[in-house]
Amino acid sequence: MKNVFIVNPTAGIKNPLADIESKLKGKQGFDYEIYVTQSKGDATRYVSQKCRECDEDITFYSCGGDGTLNEVASGMVGHDNAILAIYPSGSGNDYVKYYGDKQEFLNIDNLIEGKETRIDLIQVGDRYAVNACHFGLDSAVAKKMIEVKHKKIVGGKNAYNTGVLYALFTALKTKCRVIGDGEPLNDDKILICTCVNGKYVGGSYKCAPRSLNDDGYMEVCCIKPVSIFKFLKFMKHYKAGDYLDMPALASYLTYKRCKKVEIIGGQKNFIISLDGEVVAGDSFEVNILKGALRFIVPKTLYQE
Repeated sequence: MKNVFIVNPTAGIKNPLADIESKLKGKQGFDYEIYVTQSKGDATRYVSQKCRECDEDITFYSCGGDGTLNEVASGMVGHDNAILAIYPSGSGNDYVKYYGDKQEFLNIDNLIEGKETRIDLIQVGDRYAVNACHFGLDSAVAKKMIEVKHKKIVGGKNAYNTGVLYALFTALKTKCRVIGDGEPLNDDKILICTCVNGKYVGGSYKCAPRSLNDDGYMEVCCIKPVSIFKFLKFMKHYKAGDYLDMPALASYLTYKRCKKVEIIGGQKNFIISLDGEVVAGDSFEVNILKGALRFIVPKTLYQE
C-alpha cells in the first residue's frame, strides 16, 4: 500500500512539514511520499490524478486544517482505491473532534496502525463537505475567518470568534427557505442553519451533538433570528452542545435528520460554507452520500 502525506504549508500557525518529516524519519518498510500543496485547489487535483494513475490502495494523509481535508476528500470521490487519514495541523480541525482528542491523530504510529471504516460525505452540486454545510450567520463567520485567519491576534485559533463578532453586526437575519426531505424547516429567515456530518464547527462549537457520521443522515438544525442579547445568551449552550435538550430554547429551533436539504436563497449570490470554504449561488441541493469514503481512525480511538 502506498502512503501520501498531503501537506498544506499555510495551514494553521506553523508549517507542519518539518514536524511530519521528523516523525517519519527512520520508519523502515513504510512506503511513503510527501506532497506540499502549491495553491488553493491543488490538493484535489493532485489526489484525483494520483488515484487514476495507481492500481493499488493509497492512503492520503491530510496534513492541514478542515479546508485541506475538504480538498483531499474531494479528490478521492469516485476512487475506491483511496483511503483518507487526517494529521490535523490547522487552526480549527473540527472533524477529528468527532472522535476525541486530536493528539491521538498527531501520533504518527497511532495513525499508521489505525483501523479503516466507512464514513458519509455531504454533496452540494459538484462540491463536497466532510464535516459540515452551514449558512446564515455561519456563512458570514466563515467569510470573515478566511479574511483574517493568517493575521496576528484576530486570526489563527481566534479566527472563528473574530468572525462571530463581525457577523453579530451584519448577519443576525438571513433571508432563505430551507426544506428537509420535503418538509419546510423555517419561515423565510434564519439566524443559523447547519447540515452536519461531524459534531463541531468553529473549533469548539458542538453544533450537532447527536450526529453519527456513518448513518446516511445529516443532522439539520435551523435556528430562528433572535436579538443580539438572546443570541449571546444562547451561544454558551450552542458551544457546549446541550442546546437541543433545553425546553426554553425549543421554540427557536427546528431539528431534523435528513438525507436531502434544499436551500432557496433570498438574495443573489447567497452564500453557504462547506467545511469553511465559502460558495455562492441562488439555490443549493444538499445530499448525503452514505459510506462514500474509506477512513482511518487512529488505533486508540477505534471502536468496533
